[in-house]
This record gives sequence, C-alpha cells and structure tokens, in this order.
Amino acid sequence: MMRLKSEVTLPAGGLSGFETPLSDEESAVQAGVHRFAKEVMRPLGAQLDTMTAADVIAPGSPYYKLFTEYAKLGLDPAMLAELPPDIAIRMESLIGEELGWGDAGLAVSLIVAGFPMQMAAVMGNKELVDLCTGRIGCWMITHPDKGSDVTMVDVRPELPAGQQGNKGNMWGRLQGDEIVINGQCSAWVSNGAVAQVALGYLSAEYEDGFFARDGNPYGMAVIIPLDLPGVSKGKPLEKIGQRALPQGEIYFDNVRVPKRFAVALKDDYYGNMTSAWSFAGTHMGQAFTGVARAGFELALQYCHERKQGGRTLIDHQLTRYRLGDMLRRVELCRSVARRSLAYARLSPLTHPYVTAAGKVTVTQEAMKVVDEAFQLFGGAGMSREYPIEKLYRDARVALIEDGENTILTMRLGVLAQQLYAEGWSQT
Repeated sequence: MMRLKSEVTLPAGGLSGFETPLSDEESAVQAGVHRFAKEVMRPLGAQLDTMTAADVIAPGSPYYKLFTEYAKLGLDPAMLAELPPDIAIRMESLIGEELGWGDAGLAVSLIVAGFPMQMAAVMGNKELVDLCTGRIGCWMITHPDKGSDVTMVDVRPELPAGQQGNKGNMWGRLQGDEIVINGQCSAWVSNGAVAQVALGYLSAEYEDGFFARDGNPYGMAVIIPLDLPGVSKGKPLEKIGQRALPQGEIYFDNVRVPKRFAVALKDDYYGNMTSAWSFAGTHMGQAFTGVARAGFELALQYCHERKQGGRTLIDHQLTRYRLGDMLRRVELCRSVARRSLAYARLSPLTHPYVTAAGKVTVTQEAMKVVDEAFQLFGGAGMSREYPIEKLYRDARVALIEDGENTILTMRLGVLAQQLYAEGWSQT
C-alpha cells in the first residue's frame, strides 16, 4: 500500500545508501565495523601501500594488527548462522561493504582468512574448527597453468571425446589414511604469503587414476596446516594495487595430511568446489560495493571544496550529473551484490557462474565510479596526497582478481547456452 508523507523531505539515507530502516542490532554492527574501517583499515592500508611486499609480511609488520583489532569486534560467524536467513544476508552485506569501504586489499585478506574455518564449521568437524581457530587462512584453488580453466564445473564439459582435462600443477594422492600432496599453487593466492592454514582444492589420484570417464580430473578438498614438513612459500608479489593483500606461491613436497582433514573426496569434490566458489564470489560483490561508495564519497567531498570558474565544482550542472550517475552506480552495485548473496545462500540449486556474474557487474561498476572520481579530482587525483589514486589502483585489480571478468562473462554465456538446451527461456 502507498505510504503518504505530509511534506516534502529528504530521503532516508545512511552509510549504506537508501536503506530500509535497520534494526538496533544492525545499526550497532554497521557502526562498529565502520569505525574499524575508518580508524584501523584506512590508515593501515595507506601505510602498507608504501611498503615493499616483503616488509608487509615481515615479523612485527603493522599488517598483523588487522587481525587483532578485527577480533575485538566479536563478529563470530556463528552469530550470523543463528539469524533468520534474510536478516543474516543483510547483516553480512553491511559488514562486507564497510570492510571494502575501509580498504579493498585488507577487506579481501580478512574475508579469505576465515575460509578454512568456515568450511570446517559447515562440515561440523570440531577437530578442523580447532585447527583453524586463531590462524590466518587462505583459499588455494588456482594453479600456474590452471587459473581461468573453469570448464571443469560445466554441467556438460566441452572436452572433445577422448581428451583429458587439465590436471594442473598441484595434486594429492590418497594413500591409506593419509593424503600426500605435491606441486604448487598460483602466486595469486590471497593471503598465500602469510597463511597458516589453507583450504586447498586440487586434482587427486585415486585407485583408478587421475581422470574420470568424462575426461575431468578427480579432485579433493583438504584443510592443510601450512607448518607441516614439506611446505614452503615463494616471495610475496609486488603489485600495482591492493598492496596490503599478501599474495604468493605455496609449494608442497610430499606433504602428508591425515585423510580426516579432507572435506570432499572424489564424488563430492566438484559439488563442494562449486559451492565454495559461489560463496566466495558474493564476498567480492559486498567488498567492492564499499569501494564504489568510497570513490563516490571522496568525489562528493572534493566537489564541495574545489573551485573552478569562480564556483565550487558542485555548483556546475555537469558535475551534479556526474555525481548523480556515480551514486546510481553505487546503488546498482549494492542491489546486485545483495541479490547475488541471497541467491548463493538461499537457492537450493546454485552455480558459481551466476555469482561470478555478480562479481563482474559490481567490480566493473565500481571501477567506473572510481575512474569518474579520479577524473573529477583532475591533476590532484594523480598525487599521492589524495587517496583517490590508491583507490583507483585497488579497484583496477578487482577486474582480474577472483576470476578475470571477460572469462567469467564468457562462462555465463556457456551456462545460458546449457540452460537453453534444457528449455530455459523458450516460449
């Protein structure tokens, strides 16, 4: 039913834009995470951005303050699990957006750090939960020559008859009550340079070999303590953006892990992997909604300060249009991110290409917002005196991070093709 107002008023607006009213609990969580993002993440991210990758991860680095300070917020994942699903989705969105608003690289680091713990909790494995507690985690799913090779999760793989899929550079072998792991993961593993425990997805050899009849390699998902004999790490990457996020290779030389540390073997592997990937993509959407918002807010403030032609920028009609377009895109990011999150959490049948499409939309729109903000700053935007140049670099990385956007969009087209073959959208 229509709601009538007695007078013209400004719309309800808050940290997360044009929001329906938040509960007291939601408001308190949002405010707490916002303070953390403003007082801890932003200054820490700016400091780490000026340091070498080796110094970022060195003992005594201010980077590790991120985890001790975040822990003080008391945002236990178990808390979200106890909430009604629709409330949990909004709460998770509010948290993710604020983290992204604080610092993109640190937001990704925090999100990924909890992946092994969350998988252990979902599996109901107390031993693994205890193993992951208090440790920085990472998610190993990409290999040097098996990065965007995602055909393995197609409902009907495109492999020509008789051709085997890509085994990749990292594999495990089931030997009795142990899993023996060899090879390396990609240098692009978020938190790879600092992680103490990993959720690893890797090809696997069983009693009938590496490959199933459809040509796809078998796999396994394993939670791996990274202090085991045979584990070593490469140098952290020097990057153009998200320099606060430590990324680097992890090598495995006959690393022996108890079989009970596996969370998915053989027949359960691909279902588990696609579920985890769907889950991960939603976090990118939330975080980069925050990045888009940060770009808009920086531009809005600057346009009220900078004068041109005897007037502040905000008093120029074209500036108002540009800001209006940026705000519209921020709201678009928020809507797509939340719908993607709801789909991944609530739909009985999901697919990572769908949530990946949400990641593509949000990161591309965030890049457009930040690029426009950068342009509005003019020459000042190129100076490190202002935070917009760092935000620009951080946003640009996201178009490749967690799956290159062109590849992900192409795979969504493959999914549409397969759905059509099943009768979808045919009238």
